[in-house]
Amino acid sequence: MTDEYRHVPVMLAEVLRELDPQPGETVCDCTLGGAGHSVELARRVAPDGLSIGIDQDDAALAAASERFSREVPEATHRFLKGNFADLDDLLVEAQIPGVDCFLFDLGVSSPQLDFPERGFSYNEDAPLDMRMDSDKHTQTAAEVINNYTETDLIRILRMYGDERFASRIAREVVTTRQKAPIETTFQLVDVIKRAIPAAARRHGGHPARKTFQALRIEVNHELDALDSGLRAAVRWANPGGRICVISYHSLEDRIVKHVFSELSQGCTCPPDLPVCVCGNVPIVEVRTRKPLVATDEEVARNPRARSALTRVAVKLDAADARNKVRPVERPFA
Repeated sequence: MTDEYRHVPVMLAEVLRELDPQPGETVCDCTLGGAGHSVELARRVAPDGLSIGIDQDDAALAAASERFSREVPEATHRFLKGNFADLDDLLVEAQIPGVDCFLFDLGVSSPQLDFPERGFSYNEDAPLDMRMDSDKHTQTAAEVINNYTETDLIRILRMYGDERFASRIAREVVTTRQKAPIETTFQLVDVIKRAIPAAARRHGGHPARKTFQALRIEVNHELDALDSGLRAAVRWANPGGRICVISYHSLEDRIVKHVFSELSQGCTCPPDLPVCVCGNVPIVEVRTRKPLVATDEEVARNPRARSALTRVAVKLDAADARNKVRPVERPFA
């Protein structure tokens, strides 16, 4: 495996405990990356189970294949190129009948951060790209920075980055690009530093962190992909199947919480009605009312685990779902 695809999987112990993969089951890692989670999941379902990995990065798929061949040669696996937003199409094409364990480890992968020319890092000078799949996404971060209106830049910086200096940064971007396009990561970092007051730059980490996060989400349509991918995973999960999601900022976690909450909703009729007339049936049971977080020991070993939030839901079978619903009113004969 190439060095850039060596990384430490976040909250591995919690993932294995909550997904609890059993021999012979089918597991699907929707964010394969360096395969750190996938290898350990594969160990537990091999030799008769199936390990599925999805990634839109050709280098990640190649590195994961090499790692599986070396570390878990007994495991049956299928790696699919694509985005988990297209989970329905990918699993249909691969002729997968159902899945027992789904994992989503969201955000940019460690290799993408560490590989400078991908343009994800504010610590390395590179073209402003940030596309996770250059074959699919045609819009780069440079095109967003140089073509979006000031109003639209403010919107994405506030919405996706929670950047309190969004207006100042957007204004400085527009002023700078009128003289020459902003084409590299360091050029953008300089713009951001000029926009943020010196006193504010001394606290809260790197001043470009939130802007880069917002651009990455915008370029890759990450939040739309998360909503559709989660709903597809629930559809494909076998009864009793587990869905585990690791998110890294509040927007992602809010979507996961909302989707799980919506799909776990049973009857919505007023409590004073003697019978259910809405017909809503819960599809999942949420196992984590509050997200799990990494231990202090893990954060000390792997700082990228600091912001990780993990939520888990379980697919209900038909009998379990019916037991959670009040009797449905029947019309008189």
